[in-house]
Order: sequence, then C-alpha cells, then structure tokens
Amino acid sequence: MVSVCFYFQVHQPIRLGKYSVFEIGHHNNYFDDHKNEAIIRKVARKCYIPANNAVLELINKSDGRFKVAYSMTGIALEQLEKYTPEVIDSFRKLVDTGCVEILDETYHHTLSFLYSKEEFKEQVELHNRKIRQMFNYKPTVFRNTELVYNNELASFVEKMGYKGILAEGADHILQWRSPNFVYRPKGLSKIKLLLKNYRLSDDIAFRFSEKRWEEFPLTAPKFARWISKVNGNGNVVNLFMDYETFGEHQWEDKGIFEFLRHLPWEIFKHRDNDFVTPSEAIKRHDAVAELDFHHYVSWADIERDLSAWLGNKMQQEAIREIYLLETAVKLSRNPALIDEWRKLQTSDHFYYMCTKWFNDGDVHKYFNPYDSPYEAFIAYMNILNDFRIKANKLSEVNVID
Repeated sequence: MVSVCFYFQVHQPIRLGKYSVFEIGHHNNYFDDHKNEAIIRKVARKCYIPANNAVLELINKSDGRFKVAYSMTGIALEQLEKYTPEVIDSFRKLVDTGCVEILDETYHHTLSFLYSKEEFKEQVELHNRKIRQMFNYKPTVFRNTELVYNNELASFVEKMGYKGILAEGADHILQWRSPNFVYRPKGLSKIKLLLKNYRLSDDIAFRFSEKRWEEFPLTAPKFARWISKVNGNGNVVNLFMDYETFGEHQWEDKGIFEFLRHLPWEIFKHRDNDFVTPSEAIKRHDAVAELDFHHYVSWADIERDLSAWLGNKMQQEAIREIYLLETAVKLSRNPALIDEWRKLQTSDHFYYMCTKWFNDGDVHKYFNPYDSPYEAFIAYMNILNDFRIKANKLSEVNVID
C-alpha cells in the first residue's frame, strides 16, 4: 500500500512600502497596504476560492477518502480576515469535514529559530492560538518556515509536544534512502519525520506547464502511475507545495484544476492506494530509520539550504539587525511595536534581497515588489533605522516608568 500525503502552504507576506531615507525619524507606515490588499484579493480569486471549492468537492464525492493538510501563516490569515473573509469561511468548511489537517508553524513566517529560540517559541504559540480561535483546531504536527530543519529544531519541537515534523527530502541527507517512508530525527524517540518527495512535488508545482519538459503534458493518469510504482518500495508519498500552485503559479487555463479534480480517482484505481494527512501517516507507520540533519536544510532552490535568505552580506546584515532589537522591543511592552517588529522578521523580506540565480526563480519571485535586491535592501534598512529610533524611545520610556 502507498498513501499520498498532500500538504499545502498558505502564505502571503505583509509587504513593505518603498520607504525613503527622508522618512526616517517620522515613523510613517512601513507597509504597502494598497499592494497587500490587491495581491491577497487576486490570489483569493485565482487560487484560494477555486482550489478550496475543488478540494471540498473531492472530499464530498469521495466520501472522505480524499484528504489534505494545510499550514496557514498568521499574517496570511490576518489579511484574509480583513480583505476576503469568504476565504476563511471556505477553509472552515474544509476543516469541518474532518478530512483536513492544519499544521503549526511560526505565526509571522520567520527564521526566528536561527536567532532567538524564545522568540521562535512565542511565535509558534501565537500561531497555535490563532488556529484554535479561527478553526477550533489543535495542531499536532509542525512545519517550520520554508521547511527549514535540522536536528536541533526537531529536538526543540519535540519538547513542545508535537508528534510529527516535516522536512525536505534532500538527496545529500537521504543518499540511497527513499523519501517515501516515515523516519525518526536523530537521537529522538517521540517525534516522527515526514520528508517531501521533491521530484514528484515539483512535477506539479514547477514543471506542470513547462512545454520543454520531456514529460509534458502532465496528466492525472500519468502521475497516478508514477505514484503506484512506489508500491512495494515506500509507504507514503509526501507532496508538499505552495497552495498558489493551483491557479496562480500554474494558471487555470493550463489545466491545473482539472488535473487536481481527476487525480484522486486515478490514484484510487489502484486498490492499495489512498490519501492520508500527516498525523495519520505518522500514526500508521513506524519509523524505518533515524536521519541525521546536522546542517540546516530547506525546500528552496536546488541547494536546499539557507542561501536564499542568508546568502549575501545584505541579507546577513539586515536579519542580524532586526533580531538585535529584541530586547528593546520587548522592554517596551508595546503590543503594536512588538507586532510590527515581528512583521519585519518575515522571511520574504530577506528573500527579496537574494542575488543568486534561482533554478525555480520565476515562481519564487512571482510576488516580489522590488525591481532589484538592492532596492529591497535599501527600503528595508531605511525602515529598520526608523523602527530602531522608535523602539529605543519606547523602551526607555518604559524603563523610566
């Protein structure tokens, strides 16, 4: 038997405005509200609403045999609540079916684990409360920002009580092993590890409409045959991807929704195939081996490392400076300031400063509001300089009081 585990990432950052050096000291709004609203409405129309409708239809028509999982960042949920509450309602309908699992992650989609374990824990707890409040749901599986993962993270997350964690099925870690099994993080006994099958995931997410691809066109029967070949050499095929794959990165007129609507029925044609959520996969299957992720791995680009966010001096300087403000920000005890600081930590801001060549760059840069990484860096540092003045002033006032 082989199971398909679909996991979709739902995330849109709160984008920054093009803050000039002349605004420093005046504490103007850092965020481009107009652009954020326009993008979230566009993505809702092209992806979230039609994709949710398709998933709900498949769940109902299959009598609950079709199952998926989502991780929805807190800042994406905030924007959906504000601008397109109908999308929240459609997600609630999916969760109410009992065939949808929601995962926990950092509320603000940050790399906080690398810089502040305390801040990381607070952001995860914020996310957990948001999911409980919105969906009456308690996540038991964790997915870190951009699938950034190593042994230390797994240990930390296990102590927080999670039963499972997701990671990239990176070749240099797996070597001769298959990503289509459940594993155990090195040295741990409670938490289990699910690895993305990046080849099959990327066939849908990146190559679906690529006419130069030797397997083009990708049809549901063809993909189902690839899944069925795993029978006897794997237990679960983890298909992890951005939800925007459906309708935004891969447009509707390319046939992506038709592919999604037909795929489950093709999968079910093999009597040993089914769909599972991450928690069902880790409950059903024992870990076949222990895996050692000594260094950080992510799901970004062909390197599967942190270079997309920390590969150049601009990125390193910007992210170092934002976390150096933690003490001043928290001393202020000002909820609005703390929230602003956390929104400035969102990993996308540093991704926009990336100067390396992306193998899958067109997809990752799809929503980039800047003309160049240098423009992104200048705008961010202008905002950071203004924010530092404000944070220091508010923290000093609080200390005096």
